[in-house]
Amino acid sequence: MLKQSLAYSLSNGPSNLFLNSIVFWAFLLLGMLCIGGFFMFRKFLKVLPKADGRSKLDWQNHWVESSRHLWTEDAKAFLDQLVQPVPSAFRDIAKHSIAAEIGRIALEDQASEVTRDHCIKGYIVATPKRDNKFLVRFLEKNQIDYQPYKHLMNK
Repeated sequence: MLKQSLAYSLSNGPSNLFLNSIVFWAFLLLGMLCIGGFFMFRKFLKVLPKADGRSKLDWQNHWVESSRHLWTEDAKAFLDQLVQPVPSAFRDIAKHSIAAEIGRIALEDQASEVTRDHCIKGYIVATPKRDNKFLVRFLEKNQIDYQPYKHLMNK
């Protein structure tokens, strides 16, 4: 009798829908934790010091601060236009890293101010190759010749 009641209670335990929803939410939670951990790990790698003793973020901050006096309102507005397609949650971070690269290029050229030329070169160098398609469309739309920058896009 005890065996029969135990077998009956096991077969008619929690419904399959409830168990399936628990399994679904467990996998969803695990997936979200993995995705968040991936982005946190990438951020952690940027903070680690390189061979010169400075991290990638330290260098970005250095180039932004060193070139701050070179930025004109036109260059800032042009940079804002370039980063417009980036989702708003990531736009400030992308803008900072691109501005750092633009500042580095302007300082190495010993320029008196940041120009659109510096902005385009810095954008190409600072962003992945897949973003070059957007840049080409943006430059064509604004009737800016991008032929001088093709060698940077092919690297």
